[in-house]
Amino acid sequence: MRFRGWLFVLPALAMYTAFVLWPLLVSVNYSLFDWNGIGAAEWVGFRNYQRILTDRAQLTPIFNALKLIAFFTVVPVTIGLMSAAVLHDMRSRYLGAYRTLLFFPQVIPLVASGIVWGWIYSPSGILNQGLSWVGLGAWTRPWLADFNLAFPAVGVVGAWVLTGFCTLLLSAGISKIDPNLYDAAKVDGAGRFREFKAVTLPGVRREIGVCVIVTMIGALASFDIVFITTRGGPGRETLVPGVQIFRAAFVERRIGAASAMAVILMLLIWALVLPVQRYFQRDVTSQA
Repeated sequence: MRFRGWLFVLPALAMYTAFVLWPLLVSVNYSLFDWNGIGAAEWVGFRNYQRILTDRAQLTPIFNALKLIAFFTVVPVTIGLMSAAVLHDMRSRYLGAYRTLLFFPQVIPLVASGIVWGWIYSPSGILNQGLSWVGLGAWTRPWLADFNLAFPAVGVVGAWVLTGFCTLLLSAGISKIDPNLYDAAKVDGAGRFREFKAVTLPGVRREIGVCVIVTMIGALASFDIVFITTRGGPGRETLVPGVQIFRAAFVERRIGAASAMAVILMLLIWALVLPVQRYFQRDVTSQA
């Protein structure tokens, strides 16, 4: 009888083992070999990891992924929090339409978003045409081919995609806060900023934690948007681990190096996400 519960878990556990745990173990195994995917594999131990961790060119994708956190996490969470607070105070029959419009980028497939933004950023795209139309033609440029602006341009796309998700989640969090807390804050003479700091922020701490974790993983594991818009260029300015893994595995046919990069990326995500998760869980627990 006590094993009956495992019968319900077994299908999901089997799928998880087949499509997550087993590929993970295979990737770790491949990372210890020098293999082109076809011929005989040569055992190299941890040499693939050593090359990645001691070569600055190999570390560039990791540094770029860390920098993307500013666009994929900080900007969406900040804008989403402010937008959710504003929407909470709005009394409009179009409120549902506003929320739908904000969440719409999250519904669009990332490949489609990358294609559309590639058109927008192109030399003859809407952005340059708009700048020329308002008399700022000197500011027009090939945004995704500019060594200084390609990375921020890609970051803006990621922020655009994730802001709606953060806004919707934080709006749901604000809606569950007891209205009596806001009334008490007003009775005490708290202004909007003080009310936001003392009531809203503690009330959505758990939702903020979810937003930070999800967007941080999105930044570190980004692939679709970068691959579609820049392919990691110009040069290596927008190269991220996902694109580097694709290049190493399917273009350069270095399966071992690609697997080693994938393992390092997984460990990096764990190293950054687990402390953040514990921090927000601890705060929520202490608050309760």
